Amino acid sequence: METACRSLSIAATGLNELEARFSQREFAATFLRLVGVLMQVRGRVIVTGIGKSGIVARKMTATLTSTGTPAIFLHPADAGHGDLGMVTPDDVVLMLSHSGESTELGPIIQYCKRFAIPLLGMTARAQSTVAQAADICILMPEVQESCPNALAPTTSTTVQMAFGDALAISLMEMRGFSADDFHKFHPNGRLGAQLLKVRELMSKGGDVPQVRQDASLLDATIEMTRARLGGTAITDHDGHLIGAFTDGDLRRAVTAKQNLTEPVGRFMTVTPQAITPDDLAHEALHVMHERNIMLLFVCDKGRLVGAVHMHDLLHAGVA
Repeated sequence: METACRSLSIAATGLNELEARFSQREFAATFLRLVGVLMQVRGRVIVTGIGKSGIVARKMTATLTSTGTPAIFLHPADAGHGDLGMVTPDDVVLMLSHSGESTELGPIIQYCKRFAIPLLGMTARAQSTVAQAADICILMPEVQESCPNALAPTTSTTVQMAFGDALAISLMEMRGFSADDFHKFHPNGRLGAQLLKVRELMSKGGDVPQVRQDASLLDATIEMTRARLGGTAITDHDGHLIGAFTDGDLRRAVTAKQNLTEPVGRFMTVTPQAITPDDLAHEALHVMHERNIMLLFVCDKGRLVGAVHMHDLLHAGVA
């Protein structure tokens, strides 16, 4: 337990040292230059690194790509066997190396120089090969590794990862990358479900149950049975939502021995809760939980355009 806590404490110290770098004028200016280059790149960000830095580079690539900055990982071992061909004059190379002296990075450095491809470096050694070759170099703090032998990259990779996230989020905000954009890149899984819009899950057209308020209880029941959503919308002659009638309302009417020829308007909920097509699905689910209802009608400027049931949301993974 003591060892684990000490490791976390060392990692936290490393992150604090990185944060402090952003308060230094030279580091901040270099970071802004780096962001400026990445914002202007016409191609992709080619991220590369070897060993543990390579693993961090892969994660950084994924984060950049999913937040609006096209990126691809280039493995140094494959670079010298044909994969350098993926690097175009429109790209920039972002090279990660704690020591800045990994020999496997040599062919990539030479290629960038030969074809005038911008090389951006991330290293902790100012006099290293990577630092000296880079057009822009981010000098990372020399942090204490939590490994008792100071051999296994631990704190240094944590700091690299954190810097990559900070860079990606900075670019994301500068691009105005929205939740809609995020959903386009994350259509599956929980993230995708959280960003689904109501219009993507709602019933539409003839699948939406609706009757006029002068329709009989029997007609409303038939419409509810047809649509199998547990309720029906009540609309006026212009298609505006003016009420809702659910299976709960029907049970109460039957229990009270109401005549099924009575107009449904007498038993409807007036001005029911509604949602718009562009609302997020998880917002619809929140309303359902809050109001203890299973069905929401969807309106656009007051007109009924759809209906969404809790089962639709749960089936899509919205929770």
